[in-house]
Amino acid sequence: MPIISEKGLILVVDDTPTNIAFISQILTNAGLEVITATNGEKALNQIQYKLPDLILLDLVMPGIDGFETCKLLKQNILTCDIPIIFMTAISDTESKVNGLSLGAVDYITKPFQEEELLARIKTHLQLRNLTKNLEKIVAERTAELSQALQELQSSQLQLVHREKMSALGQLIAGVAHEINNPVGFIYGNLNHASVYCQNMLNLIKLYEQHYPQPVPEIQKEIVAIDLDYVRLDLPNLISSMKDGVQRIRDISTSLRNFSRSDTEQKIPCNIHEGIESTILILKHRLKASDHMPEIEVMRNYANLNQIECYPGQLNQVFMNILANAIDALEESFINNKFVHKLGEVNTNPKIWISTELNLDQTSVLIRIKDNGMGMIPEVRKKVFENLFTTKPVGKGTGLGLSIARQIIVEKHGGNLEVHSVLGQGCEFVITIPICK
Repeated sequence: MPIISEKGLILVVDDTPTNIAFISQILTNAGLEVITATNGEKALNQIQYKLPDLILLDLVMPGIDGFETCKLLKQNILTCDIPIIFMTAISDTESKVNGLSLGAVDYITKPFQEEELLARIKTHLQLRNLTKNLEKIVAERTAELSQALQELQSSQLQLVHREKMSALGQLIAGVAHEINNPVGFIYGNLNHASVYCQNMLNLIKLYEQHYPQPVPEIQKEIVAIDLDYVRLDLPNLISSMKDGVQRIRDISTSLRNFSRSDTEQKIPCNIHEGIESTILILKHRLKASDHMPEIEVMRNYANLNQIECYPGQLNQVFMNILANAIDALEESFINNKFVHKLGEVNTNPKIWISTELNLDQTSVLIRIKDNGMGMIPEVRKKVFENLFTTKPVGKGTGLGLSIARQIIVEKHGGNLEVHSVLGQGCEFVITIPICK
């Protein structure tokens, strides 16, 4: 007598006592625990006290037959996943299909072989145990992922509130580095791909010159792939891919420049590179969309030498101010309040960026101005306060300009001012001393 290693409780439902005794003996000898019921009603009552791991269900019974019993079991949320094996002397295909469509997992025709019965029970017990284990693993992993997500969200909030932008900078630099390797491989091979494609097109041209009348099968394939169009479009595709890869390389360079790690001491830096890197990262927000036209960026850079600063933190200031300017322009345009400072309607959102030396050449001035709606006096007075924001809940933290002012004033010994009148846009002026 084979022993089933999979332990489980089996409910045997049959209206014939001899069949119950016979099956129970087989299952008990195989190491399984058995409970019995002589009809469908008793089976439904039985499972209210103890849920079996598998049910052997006779099809033809007085009162509620096997089909109806199976249907009721599958409708119950507590028993719907218990595997049911039908036992019957009826072997017609229609009955089998009907039973399986109700949710039964197997069908054994009486009289059955002992080995076959045990083999089928063992298989379905294994499947049920695997399902249970999988559900447990999924539940545990879901709980772990949920906890990890909560911890990540908490960490992100702490990162913002504690102003730990250096970690974010390292992440961006790492991503840029990882992007650079495959992009470099693609960029280096595109020229070869272009040459190979041109060689194949030339070879096709030679074939056409020497074999102007191809066989029907080749002629059919030429028509199917639209060879003339491929010849015209393939160089364009290669050129577009080159442009796309170059764009990725530019973004990767900008990410590295933007996220460059700061040292404990100031280092010489070209602030124009930092501004341009920030603009490139925000370029997707400057493009035209369904609800507003493109935001034009006007530059007026002075001929400046490198200045000593903390470049990563300074880039963070540029990011905060430029992102706020874009937000202001979008809000002004969407609310149909987009006006020029002289009062006439303006349909061209713009940002002006300029750099210059002050009169005594001891400081660099960086001006970032937009032609949005501007600020009311109450907002202008509070704009640098910690946690102050005019944005909807979930969109603004009220930390960006507060952090920007701290970086400029405390870290660089400079100054950050805002000039704004409602309806006349907004201008931020950054002053950074030049270290002699």
